[in-house]
Amino acid sequence: MRNPRDKEPPESLRQALESFAAHLRAPDQHPAPGGIEDRRMEIYRGLFFRNIRNFLSGNFPVLRKLHDDDAWDSLTRAFYHHHRSTTPLFPEIAREFLKYLQDERAPEPGDPPFMLELAHYEWVELALSLDEQELDAIDANPEGDLLAEQPVLSPLAWPLSYRYPVHQIRPEFQPQDAPGEATHLLVYRNRRDKVNFMQLNAVSLLLIHILKEPGALTGLDVLKRLAGEINHPDPDVVIGGGKQVLADFQTREIILGTRPV
Repeated sequence: MRNPRDKEPPESLRQALESFAAHLRAPDQHPAPGGIEDRRMEIYRGLFFRNIRNFLSGNFPVLRKLHDDDAWDSLTRAFYHHHRSTTPLFPEIAREFLKYLQDERAPEPGDPPFMLELAHYEWVELALSLDEQELDAIDANPEGDLLAEQPVLSPLAWPLSYRYPVHQIRPEFQPQDAPGEATHLLVYRNRRDKVNFMQLNAVSLLLIHILKEPGALTGLDVLKRLAGEINHPDPDVVIGGGKQVLADFQTREIILGTRPV
């Protein structure tokens, strides 16, 4: 038998709730429900909107600085009005905002050309900080031989590539044209739960991607493959330099240790 508590609300109540929510999302387009004093509605209108605006400002601080107050309120209001979130969790508001920018909002005059990339870059820090994976639970020997055994790449090390140098953007630096070369970054969280960023060149990015691939390769095999893919005339040079890079990655906890192959 169905629990009476699980039944749908009466249609009149459903309509009242939908009317209430529509008014909060877009008070200029949807009138307030009847029978409620406007002074009380104003409390709800301000409370709900400020909460969303403050969450977005905290999650996207650089993007916020690039907009004056009116423009930021307008962007927040458009998101608040048009987007239908798929989760009730407040920490996921940033992901929902990113979905809105990517999939729903049409670009407007005055939008910086790097807007989506900057928003993604700022979201990544939050996403990594909320990731529930525990690095100490991963099987990796911190004393292992990085060349003779398989280096274990942290699952909380995310390689990213952007057309614009998003890590440098600020109110004083807003490039309008993408540079000739992409910007490669590695964003990672260490065992102390601190999120860090480092810039990669094309070779170190390729190294990360090889380490991420399934299959058990020793560090030496990884570096030999790297030398082959970049067509280096002297693989020993790549192996010598790559060994230092692997050791640096382990110091930063991008590599957690090794496993026998």
